[in-house]
Amino acid sequence: MKTIILKTLVLATLAAGQAYAAPISLDNTASITATYNGKAEDVVGLDHDFQVEAGSNTTTLDPTNAGVEFLTADALFGFDFSTTGLLTVYNNLPAASNADYRLTFDFGSGLAAPITSFTLVDGSGLVSGMPGLTILGDHGIGLDLSGLVWTDGFGQFSARLGTADVPEPATAALVLAGAAGLATARRKRTSRA
Repeated sequence: MKTIILKTLVLATLAAGQAYAAPISLDNTASITATYNGKAEDVVGLDHDFQVEAGSNTTTLDPTNAGVEFLTADALFGFDFSTTGLLTVYNNLPAASNADYRLTFDFGSGLAAPITSFTLVDGSGLVSGMPGLTILGDHGIGLDLSGLVWTDGFGQFSARLGTADVPEPATAALVLAGAAGLATARRKRTSRA
């Protein structure tokens, strides 16, 4: 009987430990600020018609979701954020595989929840290499595109921003099953005594 109780508790504990990162909502993001290789002037935003000018590295989400929010000033890369936290990176021109391509994006303190994950979703536009995906504080991400080899010199990949871990739906059921197993075992033990 103790073995059954222990197995039930172990299963419930393992299930409780399984969680996934929920997609983060960017609906209430007031603006996004970007840098390219540490320079604000080397990335331009949609709100500035992709023109290099003071503050052009800050923009809001595209309300039509029909295009990109940012381009690098050299037009090498485009960046599109969806309201569901999906980032799609486009390679517009052949990129040298030995150059530095490092970007940061800051979503400000208006996010509904802190960013806790940044994971690759689709890398089919890459022949080799992995983009460096980094969380910077609660509301920023770093992206390193150095060393990537893109499909035919062009291509795209997608990554998802996530927020705090959310328990799997089965977790509650397994924890309740464990509690029911304990109650049943206790009832049998007291009825024998």
